[in-house]
Amino acid sequence: MTDQTTFIRQTFPVGPLQCNCTIIGDPVTKRAFVVDPGGDPDIILAKLEALELKVVAIIHTHAHLDHFLASGDIKKKTGAPIYLHEGDKFLWDNLEMQCRMFGVPYRPVPDPDYWLKDDEALPCCEGVAMHTPGHTPGSMCFWFEEPKLLIAGDTLFRRSIGRTDLWGGDYKTIEKSIKQRLYTLDEEAVVVTGHGPDTTIGEEIRENSIIRG
Repeated sequence: MTDQTTFIRQTFPVGPLQCNCTIIGDPVTKRAFVVDPGGDPDIILAKLEALELKVVAIIHTHAHLDHFLASGDIKKKTGAPIYLHEGDKFLWDNLEMQCRMFGVPYRPVPDPDYWLKDDEALPCCEGVAMHTPGHTPGSMCFWFEEPKLLIAGDTLFRRSIGRTDLWGGDYKTIEKSIKQRLYTLDEEAVVVTGHGPDTTIGEEIRENSIIRG
């Protein structure tokens, strides 16, 4: 968690595949968004209530099943729009099939309300969306310059990268996204990964076992 006097960030694992869900909020305006609500909607909503935050968007790094499982419930409770990059529409359209393949119960989710674009400002907290394809065609990362924070989804992990053997994945594309977009960020920046522990840009440049800077 970051210093909550200036920027609220809570990250915690949710759902059957323990996706890292992140709440980003402004402690002054109380506006917030939820990134990758991959399950356990009651836990997510309880944290939002405890922080007294109003959800203005439900934002996805990509459209694999483990990153969306609570999106419909969160939208139903908050009325917040669902954000996704259009490159992953084909995955979103097949969420039920994805769940069947992995043996995970499907919970209906409405279509995205808004298509994210590269270098677009996010709805609060001065974040910027970065299109970083490779894990999926529409994979996105979210950069917050002042607190030096990157939400990387499944593009970059601690000492690893996102798999590229699923629908639409491509190794050369993810390598380019990581080297040309992520590894050019501040080396001190904390990286919130899609699963597992945080890391930093500098650590991954020097020590990532698959793609070094």
